[in-house]
Amino acid sequence: MTAFTLAELAERLGAQLHGDATALISAVGTLEEATSGQVSFLSNSKYRKFLQATTAGAVLIKEEDLEFCPVNALVVKDPYVAFARIAQWLDSTPAAAYGRAANIQIDPTAIVPDSVQLGANVVIAAGAVIGEDVQIGAGCFIGEGAVIGAGCKIWPNVTLYHRVQLGKNCLVHSGAVIGADGFGFANERGRWVKIPQTGTVMIGDDCEIGANTTIDRGALENTLIGNNVILDNQVQIAHNVQIGDHTAIAGCTVVAGSTKIGRYCIIGGACAINGHMDICDGVQITGMSMIIKSITEKGIYSSGTPASSNLEWRKNSVRFRQLDQMYQKLRELEQQVQRLSSAPPQDE
Repeated sequence: MTAFTLAELAERLGAQLHGDATALISAVGTLEEATSGQVSFLSNSKYRKFLQATTAGAVLIKEEDLEFCPVNALVVKDPYVAFARIAQWLDSTPAAAYGRAANIQIDPTAIVPDSVQLGANVVIAAGAVIGEDVQIGAGCFIGEGAVIGAGCKIWPNVTLYHRVQLGKNCLVHSGAVIGADGFGFANERGRWVKIPQTGTVMIGDDCEIGANTTIDRGALENTLIGNNVILDNQVQIAHNVQIGDHTAIAGCTVVAGSTKIGRYCIIGGACAINGHMDICDGVQITGMSMIIKSITEKGIYSSGTPASSNLEWRKNSVRFRQLDQMYQKLRELEQQVQRLSSAPPQDE
């Protein structure tokens, strides 16, 4: 079991230590439940009441909360980020694979260093290139000419199609499919004619791809995912989409083809983003929003309708259908008011 003294954690984090420098920390926990040997955090002062009663071995806090801390403290600028760092250092998640299973299939032309660990029934096709210290879980398929950067961890039953490129230190969760065909068809008198998708998917370094998320290959050019992009579970990224560095997209969001999303964007769950849109850097989109035109200014955008009682929803639904009729009546009233106000006064 991995453990650190508070002195070691303070040095790693650049934190101010208040308390026992020799105290050992081997796990993380909440302010309410953490016990000796665990570290917790307080990033929002409105939860200070939990800090005052905590029995954690240490708490990550800001300077202004130090006087309220009854236990060992590590003072940092951002307690939540510091907590995430320590959680990584103490992470006990198992590897996606250990050693190499007996029933793997590796094409003779593929490049697979000895440091790569492969689970049962992994298939690596011709010309694939795998980096050092990669873990590939059971049942994964790595297609022809695919490239996986060093330090990647791929959980079981992931499919990487041909020529897909995955950067360094990426994490791909089970069921993800990267590089399937985009939805490209021509219509000839009612009959669909498939357009071969000859591009690929290129993903940068330090990305995370959620379970059952799908990223389609480009039609002619490539689908591009930048560095440190995080995609939640069941996200759909269509062909030729481009996503800038450090953008996060929550679960069940769909992004239609050829849309460009900037850097440092945050997109909530269950959003629908139309095709051929441009979304600039620094945009936040709240959950269940539908984006039907480009966004050119940084800010927060919403379009989801909050839930209401069924009776209220039914009434509002009827009113919505009457909206055009109401608009026409309002316009007629405005025109009448304008005519009356512009008419010359009549003599008494």
